[in-house]
Amino acid sequence: MDFLGREKELAVLEREYSRSSSFVVVYGRRRVGKTTLIKEFIKGKNALYFLAGEEDDRQNLNRFTEKAALFAEQPYIAGSRLDSWDNAFRIFAHSSEEKKILVIDEFQYLAQMNPAFPSIFQRVWDEILEGSNTMVILCGSLINMMTSQVLSHSSPLYGRRTAQIRLQPLSFDEFRGAFPGRPFEELTKLYSITGGVPKYIDFFTGSGSLWENIRDNILAKSGFLYEEPVFLLEREVREPVNYFSLMRAISLGNHRISKIAGVLEQKTSFVSPYLSTLTDLSLVEKRLPVTEGSPEKSRKGLYFISDHFIDFWFKFVYPYRSELEMDNVDYVMDKIRSALVENHVSFIFEEISRATLISLCKSKRIDLVPSRVGSYWDSNTEIDVAAVDNENNRVFAGECKFYERPVPADVFFDLQKKTRNVKEFQGRELIYGIFSVSGFELRLVELAQSSPALHLINNGELI
Repeated sequence: MDFLGREKELAVLEREYSRSSSFVVVYGRRRVGKTTLIKEFIKGKNALYFLAGEEDDRQNLNRFTEKAALFAEQPYIAGSRLDSWDNAFRIFAHSSEEKKILVIDEFQYLAQMNPAFPSIFQRVWDEILEGSNTMVILCGSLINMMTSQVLSHSSPLYGRRTAQIRLQPLSFDEFRGAFPGRPFEELTKLYSITGGVPKYIDFFTGSGSLWENIRDNILAKSGFLYEEPVFLLEREVREPVNYFSLMRAISLGNHRISKIAGVLEQKTSFVSPYLSTLTDLSLVEKRLPVTEGSPEKSRKGLYFISDHFIDFWFKFVYPYRSELEMDNVDYVMDKIRSALVENHVSFIFEEISRATLISLCKSKRIDLVPSRVGSYWDSNTEIDVAAVDNENNRVFAGECKFYERPVPADVFFDLQKKTRNVKEFQGRELIYGIFSVSGFELRLVELAQSSPALHLINNGELI
């Protein structure tokens, strides 16, 4: 797959590169494309890339010494067994006076093998690298370890970084770049499974159909993604069984903390720390109605699995592991075919539609300056896409329909009824939107043509 998107992240790295010295931390979950981003950035630049290994400190030091010696064009030092990391970094720092980049990938392994390494690197930065016209990039995929060893207040490296990038999966717009010419509806289904994670996308870029790729890469016991969430959680957390149980409860539709705790037959006080950790890992997110004035105090929060692939896996792979272990793949494929849109894709389409709204507002194609974009719910009403424009006293209310047929006008009338039941919308100017992948019936199109407050968005485009 060609390099996709990441324009903002590349801009940050270029900005830092223009400084006399800079210290950038790049981190994020496995497979999200951190190394690919960095390698794209250092193309054509004077850079040393070092991948730390899960090996003892001496082996890492020897390998780094060899790379630093070759970078400095001093091959006679390459096989030396230096007595300290300081001397190895001096070789790099004194290689030339021109601008240079030092990349240490999987930095957390160095600290894992040598707990003193963050302190060592603090000294190296302060005394050797900071004044040597060097840009340092520390990269890591174990989020908890990168946070504690590099970013937290307790880390010796705290205060040294000049920028940090927590790399997230590709946005839907970036994702579409991998599949030029493919229909929006098909891409929505594909995005709902891969979640914009570049490594996962790689397995779906071939000639096979969506269903063939699901079968071969996710459901087959030999498939690369068959046990991916297991590997991901086992590297990040202790007691992965408890996290699996919690995420399974959420995937079954239990979104309130009280319901999650109830399914697990535990108190909410037991569940809360696990939810907090999963939130920190960007695997779970807490959502609030868009109208909440004090989110930090609200008790209306609902928890959702934010990683689309892991959400898909818990819905359609984890419950059928016994069948899959017996190679009964056809049975599971039938389950996926019958429920994929209703139980999974339709919810991801709502997220894509929220991002579409933000884009349309930025381009001023919809006259709204949103303070918050999300959704709305209470005990009686749910609105898929909602936004509040406090500056102009406006609200946006939208419905998303992943239908195989054009959306009828009744959807708009039902949406109007919903908004009348929301007291937080009263006294504000209302703007409406209907999001579709199969167009709209003529009556609804005519209503939109006669009403500036109604916007129809088909396949991500305002019509």
